[in-house]
Amino acid sequence: MTKEKFDAIVVGAGMSGNAATYTMASRGLKVLQLERGEYPGSKNVQGAIMYASMLEEIIPDFRNDAPLERHLVEQRFWIMDDTSHTGMHYRSDDFNEVMPNRYTIIRAQFDKWLSGKVREAGGTVLCETTATELAWDGSGKAIGVRTDRSGDAVLADVVVLAEGVNGLLGTRAGLREMPKPQNVALAVKELHFLPEEVIAQRFGLTGDEGCVIEAGGTISRGMAGLGFVYTNKESISLGIGCLISNFAETMERPYALLDAFKRHPSIQPLIAGSEVKEYAAHLIPEGGFNAIPRLCGNGWVVVGDAAQLNNAVHREGSNLAMASGRMAGEAISIIKSRGGLMDKASLSLYKTMLDKSFVVEDLSKHKDMPSLLHTNSPNFFTTYPQLISHAAQNFVRVDGTPKIEREIAATAAFIKARSRWGLVSDAVRLATAWR
Repeated sequence: MTKEKFDAIVVGAGMSGNAATYTMASRGLKVLQLERGEYPGSKNVQGAIMYASMLEEIIPDFRNDAPLERHLVEQRFWIMDDTSHTGMHYRSDDFNEVMPNRYTIIRAQFDKWLSGKVREAGGTVLCETTATELAWDGSGKAIGVRTDRSGDAVLADVVVLAEGVNGLLGTRAGLREMPKPQNVALAVKELHFLPEEVIAQRFGLTGDEGCVIEAGGTISRGMAGLGFVYTNKESISLGIGCLISNFAETMERPYALLDAFKRHPSIQPLIAGSEVKEYAAHLIPEGGFNAIPRLCGNGWVVVGDAAQLNNAVHREGSNLAMASGRMAGEAISIIKSRGGLMDKASLSLYKTMLDKSFVVEDLSKHKDMPSLLHTNSPNFFTTYPQLISHAAQNFVRVDGTPKIEREIAATAAFIKARSRWGLVSDAVRLATAWR
């Protein structure tokens, strides 16, 4: 390991780590980025959604060479029971704009590309290297990290922890608690490969248009969770995720959940004949605003998933990761340019910037939603989907039964399942948590 001192060390080469490293390196700081994988993205085989506006803040011309799959023109949300789905969707030709708003990506390819931009900006990227602990001076300030390559500390003015939701560096140092099981989801995902023209036909797409399906209901077997389908150019990313606490309570097997989701009558035709080449499991922060740990201290800041910055309500993670990484990089660059110390008081600039941004504003808006969904998951993910499906089928089925009888029966089913007070209470709590 090198003996030179760096302006900053970034632990992790995911979305937030790459954003932080690029931001600082492009402003002339000497930055070392450590990644335990073989290369950036090697642990992220899954597909994802990338939000253009966040990346434009970092690399304005990213569309010139970034490995983008499809730009999204349609969003579907399905409420599912065991044999059907009741759907809502939005599709607009406005999304066929010159500079599209959202794209699907393959993380392994995208992270590797973004790491290349980090190197071009002057950042030093060291892979297959695990940061084992923070190094401290006598005053309790982080001054670098120790790695599995050498017992000697690699020194820096500040350490950026972008190690993911289950990163051990921060927890070992006592900077944050180990994430609670009810604040973390385990998502299992697969990549299903199909010819590009087949994907376009099945989803009604033209050219590089893309579609996303997000689904909730009995597919999670009473647990708080969602399934998803993302269209890539020649593959479909498919997966489902539920809270770790729910898996522990129910003893459901994640892959069995995924297998059932794939065989659902609404999903199976979309992936029929596909070849599965990649499978992965990934931890996702779900605690929201109330689970955010300390974001900065003497000589350190934490960004991205490690800071629980994920908007579970809107399924937004990558944009919050990139935004937090960029703001951390900007704050550190500003402090450095002023000749300031990288202490807690100076680094609070990062927290101030984050608090004033859409990141914390959105998380704060929905701060009560995770708890509501987690504590009422049987109702929201089983009872209501079944009732909605039954009511929808009654609405479209024609067999001579008077419509008024069907409406009365549907209403009675809701009241029997939840009671009048229960229905009002659920509606009020949901509206309050959303607002």
